[in-house]
Amino acid sequence: MAKFELVMPKMGESVAEATIIKWLKSEGETIEAEESVLEIATDKVDSEVPSPVDGVIVKLLFAEDDVVQVGQPIAIIETEASAAANPPATASAPVETEVIAESINHAIAATSVAADIPREANGKFYSPLVRSIAKEEGVSLNELETIQGSGSEGRVTKEDILGFLSNREKSMPTAVPAAAAIETKSSPSPAATVKAPATSTPPSAPNVSIDAQDEIMEMDRMRKLIADHMVMSKHVSPHVTSFVEVDVTNLVNWRNNIKDSFFKREKEKITFTPIFIEALAKAIKDFPMINISVTPDNKIVKRANINIGMAAALPSGNLIVPVIKNADRLNLLGITKTVNDLASRARNNQLKPDEIQGGTYTLTNVGTFGNVMGTPIINQPQVAIMAAGAIVKKPAVLETADGDVIAIRHKMFLSHSYDHRVVDGALGGSFVRRVADYLEAFDPNREI
Repeated sequence: MAKFELVMPKMGESVAEATIIKWLKSEGETIEAEESVLEIATDKVDSEVPSPVDGVIVKLLFAEDDVVQVGQPIAIIETEASAAANPPATASAPVETEVIAESINHAIAATSVAADIPREANGKFYSPLVRSIAKEEGVSLNELETIQGSGSEGRVTKEDILGFLSNREKSMPTAVPAAAAIETKSSPSPAATVKAPATSTPPSAPNVSIDAQDEIMEMDRMRKLIADHMVMSKHVSPHVTSFVEVDVTNLVNWRNNIKDSFFKREKEKITFTPIFIEALAKAIKDFPMINISVTPDNKIVKRANINIGMAAALPSGNLIVPVIKNADRLNLLGITKTVNDLASRARNNQLKPDEIQGGTYTLTNVGTFGNVMGTPIINQPQVAIMAAGAIVKKPAVLETADGDVIAIRHKMFLSHSYDHRVVDGALGGSFVRRVADYLEAFDPNREI
């Protein structure tokens, strides 16, 4: 009999831990491969963790509500296979790419859970995060039960309780005195510290003057993670942005011609995002040194796979970046279905941990919000990111056999931000130009 260590899976580049919500199996129970062992939660995604092996659970190493670091063993499974055939997960040789991810993980302090708020009361389930917020803000169980949950099966989410707290503060008769409210933290708390390979300490945030009429809102945990990650990225990578204007008339006309028939056939929409991702994947194959990462000791890791993340806005206003794995191996139909599936499940908080990690390049579509261009921040440990601006009609000069003419064309800007430590202007500028070339050369008679 061999012992297999089930470890806490990695749930994204900026997530270092997860909370155990519920054990689905007990000690002594038989487990089959791919059968779920427990439910876990982070502020980015809730998920079930499956067992990769058949066997019997002999030991659960943590209790429900415990916060566990990524990579820590959480359960011991006894298998029939020999130890040589199934070595423990912790015995595998270290991989350099794992070092990269670990170098940017946030060291988040364990979340304490309110002892007087039960996990379930009157048929309602309260997650560790909701119970922790309730404890910190002095929300009683009676008040919690009045909150209308928007989560699965009516579960109260962090957005629900934060909305409740916001309304409660508004209804308070006395405004917060400006002198008392001005006590802001001059340095980040240990729970939000990012250990980055920097040579100097970034300046702390300045004090903020607050008027009595101002509304004070607490940053939610996910927003704090995003903020820390963005500050770290700007501190680690000297950002340079190159811009290219692209004539996408052929692409726009093609989509207008096929979108109705595509919807009838596939029962889903085709957007511009899959076409952008296809062009990016092609350009990355032409310029593989865009598809790299830098380790804390200044080694360059050239990625074997092309995994393109797409920034997606959540209903809460926060961002998440699901990843299209091996995008260069998918045709346009495959990319379209993957994009639609990931976007839909991102909006409904149904992404799996593996679907938000492993990205090697990121696309953000600022044109969705009517923006013509942007200067996106690199999603570490990647070295580049592209923003696709809004497509607008413009007069343009066209060269014809009969001379130059002015015509109405569909145009957009591509903004390419890159890490100047390892990507120079020649590479960064050539890459975004190549993406533009692929989009401009789009075949208007293409079939999908």
